[in-house]
Amino acid sequence: MIGIKKESGGGLGDSQFIAGAAFTRTFFYAGFEQQPQHITNPQVLCLNIELELKAEKDNAEIRISDPTKYQSLVNAEWKLFFDKLEAIHASGVNVVLSKLAIGDLATQFFADKNMFCAGRVPDDDIRRVCRATGAAIQNTTSNIIPDVIGTCDLFEEVQVGGQRYNLFTGCTMTQTATIILRGGGEQFIDEAERSLRDSIMIVRRARKHRSVVAGGGAMKMEVSKYLRDYSLSIEGKKQLLINRFAKALEVIPRQIADNAGFDSTDILNQLRQKHAQGEKWFGVDIVNEGICDTYESAIWEPSLVKLNSIVAATEATCLILSVDRTVQNNQAEQAQAGPQINNQTRQALSRGRGVQAMRGRG
Repeated sequence: MIGIKKESGGGLGDSQFIAGAAFTRTFFYAGFEQQPQHITNPQVLCLNIELELKAEKDNAEIRISDPTKYQSLVNAEWKLFFDKLEAIHASGVNVVLSKLAIGDLATQFFADKNMFCAGRVPDDDIRRVCRATGAAIQNTTSNIIPDVIGTCDLFEEVQVGGQRYNLFTGCTMTQTATIILRGGGEQFIDEAERSLRDSIMIVRRARKHRSVVAGGGAMKMEVSKYLRDYSLSIEGKKQLLINRFAKALEVIPRQIADNAGFDSTDILNQLRQKHAQGEKWFGVDIVNEGICDTYESAIWEPSLVKLNSIVAATEATCLILSVDRTVQNNQAEQAQAGPQINNQTRQALSRGRGVQAMRGRG
């Protein structure tokens, strides 16, 4: 699991990779500032229970025969609540996270015991913490065994931009990571996040399917060259269709060159020459404004992704070509509301406006 957090401010080079888990500081109550901000070898407990004393629900009713027993009911409620807190403390943990709220009494209790707590932690964040530390989410405070407690080398709370982040680092058996993206504006950070997610998905696909091809438009140019040669052996209109298909494949390297600000016509001519000479892995080199062997430059793409893109584009084209009737909006073709004016009247009105304009100049 890879989590991506976005924080405005700084530059893209200020982004951080956390080999563990990280999340923004959640809502806190009084006493939070007394909790430790730096814990070495923390013992982490993740909960899915509420540690907060709340008022009774609407229409709740308690009937007692003796008014003096009311205080015993209140004391019993408080005892149950503090028994939960004592059970957590007795388990030996010093970092407590919960999906639900941790109230002010629990916050102050943990602060007095030199423990850190955070409530209302988002589900995806707390699951990443479990993956990183080896903890397991508990629905009760009874029988907290060591197997459900996670650990790591360091827990700390640090300032990143305008937010405080809780970091779990040095996780020896981590199965997750967190990336904190920085940038000058939200639009820039959003674009960086999309590019990063695309890269992660490509790497994930490449790990599952080990077959790769060269990127930078090299594969599309090679297939285009093969189709052009193949079309010479076919007679009739099919030759034209294959040529158009081959030309369509050249859109990718052309667009790459245009996006980099290069002369796409010159780049395509160079690529055609190289592929005609048998250099099948040559693609667009956006670093040196030219072409290069993208396979040797480690610019790779999963074969499955390229195959799926060609199949999807071909199927979409066949679907469009198979449509033998267009959908028309007859209502839009009807005349607009208002008096109908024929062409003769329209010309007369135009001449009248011209005469009035000439009189105005006079």
